[in-house]
Amino acid sequence: MTDRKDELAANLAKVERRIADACAAAGRARDEVTLIVVTKTYPASDVRILAELGVRHVAENRDQDAAPKAEACSDLPLTWHFVGQLQTNKVRSVVGYADFVQSVDRSKLVTALSKEAVRAGRELGCLLQVALDAGESGRGERGGVGPGGIGELADLVAGAPGLRLDGLMTVAPLTGEYAGRERAAFERLMVLSTDLRRSHPAATMVSAGMSTDLEQAVAVGATHVRVGSAVLGVRPRLG
Repeated sequence: MTDRKDELAANLAKVERRIADACAAAGRARDEVTLIVVTKTYPASDVRILAELGVRHVAENRDQDAAPKAEACSDLPLTWHFVGQLQTNKVRSVVGYADFVQSVDRSKLVTALSKEAVRAGRELGCLLQVALDAGESGRGERGGVGPGGIGELADLVAGAPGLRLDGLMTVAPLTGEYAGRERAAFERLMVLSTDLRRSHPAATMVSAGMSTDLEQAVAVGATHVRVGSAVLGVRPRLG
């Protein structure tokens, strides 16, 4: 366990240095960017070590892994983000532990999240997942709403009981005009965020950037970066 703690501490320090350097290069304060450690496929014991090392935000993308892990770590001062594609039959479980759902991308999901948040007596932070590989109005290869659908979906979330519209999220696309152009993709997300804040001023979160491209995201103004392998190591293959 001590070896693993040393490994995670060293990796975390490297990522913190990368974020600090990126902030300095962009003329931003370090506290303008929140690190979310993506702990998918890793055990609750790693989450506990990360909490000891000062991590306060963690993310998961599969409810069947996240729910037991969140329960095992319920005594820790952590904020849980759900970042994967979410089916409506998993919503009740996810609302039980997630503080934020970053992958809101369709009206049916908004309705289901609102119903369960009200039932649980919780307020759930929601980010709209923007698909930059979907054209204006399509759906992305990995989920997400096209830029043309943001306004309508944002209004729906903002008016839904139990939900709070907090901002936008994207994953650098693998296909389409932004494939291989991470910075351009994140710049587009920032333009969309500015547009959203004209009608929803409190929706200030911009979640973008992962282990390989966090610098580009910080450079254009992302408020949250989602880092997994750079902290936890290369993930084991799922069989």
